Amino acid sequence: MRYFDRRHAGEALATRCLALVRTGALVDPLVVALPRGGVPVAAVVARALGAPLDVLVARKIGMPGRPEVGVGALVDEDPPVFDVGALAALGLTVERLAEDVERERAELRRRQEVYRAGRPPLGAAEVAGRAVLLVDDGLATGVTARAALRYLRRLEPARLVLAVPVGDAAAAAALREEADDVECVHQPRNFHGVGKWYLDFDQVQDAEVISILRGSGTAV
Repeated sequence: MRYFDRRHAGEALATRCLALVRTGALVDPLVVALPRGGVPVAAVVARALGAPLDVLVARKIGMPGRPEVGVGALVDEDPPVFDVGALAALGLTVERLAEDVERERAELRRRQEVYRAGRPPLGAAEVAGRAVLLVDDGLATGVTARAALRYLRRLEPARLVLAVPVGDAAAAAALREEADDVECVHQPRNFHGVGKWYLDFDQVQDAEVISILRGSGTAV
């Protein structure tokens, strides 16, 4: 199974999430996207659920030489979350990645200012007491989702659900310790990266993110 594009993936994920609404597992949901790739997916889900859309800016800390492989992640001004097992296997240390962390922190701040249009970071005022769906376009190592889920958990949602259209089965299972539920529509046996499961996996640009958020009323 391969998705045509992120919109198609969002439709499949929306069907799964609507089933949760019908069972009463999601009441008064808030859809939170991980930019950039998660935003087009989350927009479809939010529209199907009649739910508000917001964004939580996170940045992956990549493996040196292979930045697409996440070994850590940042959310807001929180300390970085690292995949300790991956660091050990690769012979990396937190100190070795200090410059990478600062570079990604700077990019996170830039994107947060642009995507949230001057609004403060997502906080308890938006999240506390609500069912929160954290949406991305896929799940590989899971380290970015883990950092985001930990950030959201501190804001005391009534229920916290990670929802993705495709992902690595082991990563999805591991994240059940962070979320109340993990909804992963497609968990292929031979995963080999999120992009493999999309026919169109072009990088989402800032302009598209801003357009979607303005259309949803999230950014002004």
